[in-house]
Amino acid sequence: MVEQPPTVMIIDDDPGVRDSLGKLLQSAGFRISLFGSVSEFLKADRPEGPVCLVLDVRLPGQSGLELQRELAGSKRPPPIIFITGHGDIPMSVQAMKGGAIEFLTKPFREQDLLEAIQLGHARDRALLEQERAMADLRVRFETLTPREREVMAFVASGRLNKQIAADLGVSEITVKVHRGQVMRKMRASSLPDLARMADQLQLPPTKLHNPGRVA
Repeated sequence: MVEQPPTVMIIDDDPGVRDSLGKLLQSAGFRISLFGSVSEFLKADRPEGPVCLVLDVRLPGQSGLELQRELAGSKRPPPIIFITGHGDIPMSVQAMKGGAIEFLTKPFREQDLLEAIQLGHARDRALLEQERAMADLRVRFETLTPREREVMAFVASGRLNKQIAADLGVSEITVKVHRGQVMRKMRASSLPDLARMADQLQLPPTKLHNPGRVA
């Protein structure tokens, strides 16, 4: 998949600040989305690819810190860089505890902002890659038959082929065939790799069909 260029979303109620920041970031090669308020931002679709949010603390209506708390509960909250002309220590502490990349007081050095944005994009890119990898893993898991999913759960839990055969009431050869199919379809390179996949998929605990039997 071709990655979209990184985007910087800017929320500031001062048109002059939005314009100057937009020009600066466009000259640095970023795509930009400009908003004058939180409500404008919330109505817009999130851009494709890595994003970073440059957010003024004091805004009409909902404040930047309130937006940060709201976004924290979303599936993939954007990395936030706060900018303000009226900052104080408690405010900056609250922002950083909430996971902000940086808290910059106007006037700030352009380089400080650009470095913070690069860090924000790197963080969001890593989350985006994790999302895509998880989606691909689920697609592979969907190709397994119900019995293969059952075998995968047993294998990932550390059960041996003969134990799984006893648990499921099938032959050991049948288990070996299913196990091979699971490894191939999931593209697992080893048993620890398959166990990691099962953990990521949060497979439910295996249930023994014949709990009284000892392999």
